[in-house]
Amino acid sequence: MEKRAFNRSGFTAWLSEGRLMAARCKACGEIHLPPRALCARCYSADMEWQQLSGAGRLEGFTWIHVGLPGMAAAGFNRENPYCSGVVRLAEGPAISGQIVGVEGHPQGPVWVGMPVQAVFMERGTGGERQVVLGFQRL
Repeated sequence: MEKRAFNRSGFTAWLSEGRLMAARCKACGEIHLPPRALCARCYSADMEWQQLSGAGRLEGFTWIHVGLPGMAAAGFNRENPYCSGVVRLAEGPAISGQIVGVEGHPQGPVWVGMPVQAVFMERGTGGERQVVLGFQRL
């Protein structure tokens, strides 16, 4: 597998290829997401990339009515809020991301325990485009 730094840059490079990757400690097997170069469990620096399925369950969520500039540029605002949540992945780690496909339903079809799957979304314009992680209901 390609050699990439176990940091945000390495993580976003994998996202741009449509792959959800985590750092796995070769010494103890702990999976770290976001990735890190040093294992928080055993302090080993012997890490490798592991592809994750992207399947998980929503552990918590909130509706954001006044978001970051990038989200405002994507059309989200007080009248069109977006949902952000924390997902516990099937492999164990938890990560946050936008919950897509539920827009316009502030009281709607979102619940703790809801099964979700990772999706890779392009955001930005021109040379500032990037792929970000989101999750959609199964």
